[in-house]
Amino acid sequence: MKTKGVKKNKVNIVTLGCSKNLVDSEQIYTQLKANRFEVSHESDRDDASIVIINTCGFIDNAKQESVDAILRYADAKDNGLIDKLYVTGCLSHRYKDDLSKEIPEVDSWFGTNELPRLLKTLKADYKRELVGERLITTPSHYAYLKIAEGCDRPCSFCAIPLMRGKHESQPLELLVQSAQSLAKRGTKELILIAQDLTYYGLDLYRKRNLSELLARLSDVEGIEWIRLQYAYPSGFPMDVLDVMRQRPNVCNYLDMPLQHGSTEMLKRMRRGITREKTEQLIETIREKVPGIALRTTLIAGHPGETEAEFEEMYSFVQKMRFERLGIFTYSHEDQTHSYGMPDDVPADVKQDRADEIMALQEGISAELNEGRVGQTLKVLFDRQEGGYFIGRTQYDSPEVDNEVLVDATRHTVRLGDFAPVRITGAAEFDLYGEVVGG
Repeated sequence: MKTKGVKKNKVNIVTLGCSKNLVDSEQIYTQLKANRFEVSHESDRDDASIVIINTCGFIDNAKQESVDAILRYADAKDNGLIDKLYVTGCLSHRYKDDLSKEIPEVDSWFGTNELPRLLKTLKADYKRELVGERLITTPSHYAYLKIAEGCDRPCSFCAIPLMRGKHESQPLELLVQSAQSLAKRGTKELILIAQDLTYYGLDLYRKRNLSELLARLSDVEGIEWIRLQYAYPSGFPMDVLDVMRQRPNVCNYLDMPLQHGSTEMLKRMRRGITREKTEQLIETIREKVPGIALRTTLIAGHPGETEAEFEEMYSFVQKMRFERLGIFTYSHEDQTHSYGMPDDVPADVKQDRADEIMALQEGISAELNEGRVGQTLKVLFDRQEGGYFIGRTQYDSPEVDNEVLVDATRHTVRLGDFAPVRITGAAEFDLYGEVVGG
């Protein structure tokens, strides 16, 4: 029996996984709104009759989180709390045949490129005129801009090409149009995302065209920050650094997952680069863009990783002193190249190695943050929480990087605005400061 307050044809979209999934959910949201549906994103009111879960299938933990969410809403459907349950995204794309047998409560399963079919199931029209338009679910002052879908890289551990397909760039003009539309609605920061930013344009323009795209986006009125996430080191287009150095609204920030610091492990991972070439690339990037913040991610416990190879990764992190760093434990994904190797590093060893790297990074980050004390930095304020206004510098992306905390009892700022902040204190992953003139 239904509880009171459930609204017929109200849709709640639940997003799991990365920012690329969030953009997909925003496209679903935009299309349904245009079809006059009442739509919410991750509502905690439980008053929707239809739930769409956009799943992640990247690694074991993400897959389990997605399955748990599906089961939770399957129970809600069994108990009459919702009418319809639909599942889309990476996990659904890859495992829908198996999952549909295990979880029959789901009304339909959809792959990553099946938005028109999802809309048709909901008796909604796919409005092609909305391509390039998007309602965002992030705070209005920043938005993710997905410039390409899929990936052509052969990395041994990665299942993304199985779920997202081959690399497919979005046309440059369409991306500029999207940026203009977002800017008119108050977006000040664009975060460029893709499975691999550095491949952008190869399929459409027969050349790596990220630098031209970056220059064109930086000309969009109202966009004050543009940052790059998910670049690939092998074949990195160096002309991007020229644009970064020349354009003040292109953040001195680069997210480049490097995965390991051992040449032998990089070979096993099919990364197409050595440790020596990686170090040369990093040195060149830092020479061309002084003060750049480099973010990377690594993997601990890939099949065959010896203690000596882990120590190489540890020394690599010590030497490179990345401004931002995260590390995953290896997940044994079926149908990938690595799946044919024995998953021979025990789970506790993987975690211990990841913890060692993060302990090292914590010290590096603390030292780098201490070096910021006394500087005045431009800060974009995202939210107020626990007595602080919380913002970010150009060196920090939302959700994953450092934050700047300003005492809300002593200073006033407007959320979504920039303000100059003098840094007065530092912790391992946070800065503390005072608004200059505020």
